[in-house]
Amino acid sequence: MKKIIRLLTVMLLLLSVLAGCNKPNGEEEKGTVATDGSTSMSKVIGALGEAFEAETGITVTYNATGSGAGIAAVLEGRCDIGLASRGLKQEEKDKGLVGTVLAYDGIAIIVHPENPVSDLDLETIAKIYTGEITNWKEVGGDDAEIVVIGREAGSGTRDGFEDITKTKEKCVYRQELTSTGDVITTVGSNSAAIGYASLASVKESVKALTVGGVKATEANIQNGSYVVQRPFVLVTKKDVKLSDSAQKFFDYMTSEKARDIISGTGVVPAN
Repeated sequence: MKKIIRLLTVMLLLLSVLAGCNKPNGEEEKGTVATDGSTSMSKVIGALGEAFEAETGITVTYNATGSGAGIAAVLEGRCDIGLASRGLKQEEKDKGLVGTVLAYDGIAIIVHPENPVSDLDLETIAKIYTGEITNWKEVGGDDAEIVVIGREAGSGTRDGFEDITKTKEKCVYRQELTSTGDVITTVGSNSAAIGYASLASVKESVKALTVGGVKATEANIQNGSYVVQRPFVLVTKKDVKLSDSAQKFFDYMTSEKARDIISGTGVVPAN
C-alpha cells in the first residue's frame, strides 16, 4: 500500500512539472523586478512600471532610497536595476557597473511663490549656496536672510546640482533633506527659502526660477539652453545577467514605445 502511495505521489509531481513546462499559448510565469535608488525618478519609474505590468503581468517594485543607495544595492546584488539621477563616477564604473541613460531631467531652482525674485544666473545661485550672498535684498528680493535648503549627501540631485554650479563640498545648507518631496514641502512653507528639485516633481506650492533668463522646460532641456540638468540613469552590473523579467523591463524602458510615457512625466527621453 505504501509503495502505491509513493508511486502516485511521484506521478503527481511529474505531472505538475510537465504542466509547468508546457504552458498554453507560450504563457510564462509572472515574475517580479526590483528597482532601487533615486527619489527623483519615482514619477518616471512609477509610470513605466505601471504600463509594463499592465502589458506583461510582471510586477515592478521601487525602493526610493536615493541614488547612492541604489548604486550600492546593485553592487551588493540586492536589486535588479539601480536608479541614479546622476552619471556614474569612474570608481563605480571600475567596480563593473554600467550606466544607461534613460532620460534627461532639469533641476529646478525653487522658491516660495510669494518671493518676488524670478530669475537668477548660475553664478549667483552658486554664491547663495556657498554663503557669499546671504540676504534676498542682494538679488532684488525682500530684506530677509536666505534659508538654503538642499539634499543629503549621496543624493543624485545634490551631486548633479553641485557639479553644475561647481559648489561641491562648499555649500552651506540650513537643512539637508532626504527626498525631493521634502525639499518641495519645506521651500513651499518658508517664504525665505531656496532649494533645488527634479523638474518633473515640482508642484504649484513652489515657484521655479528661470536661470539666466531661461525657463526649465522640456524643449530647453532638450536643446541644452537650460543648463541645470542631469541624466536619469539605469544601473546594472556588467558581468551579471539580468533575470528574464528584469531584462524585459529594461528593454521596455529603453524602447521606442516608452518615449511617450517618459515624456508624460515631464522629463526628456534619451532614446
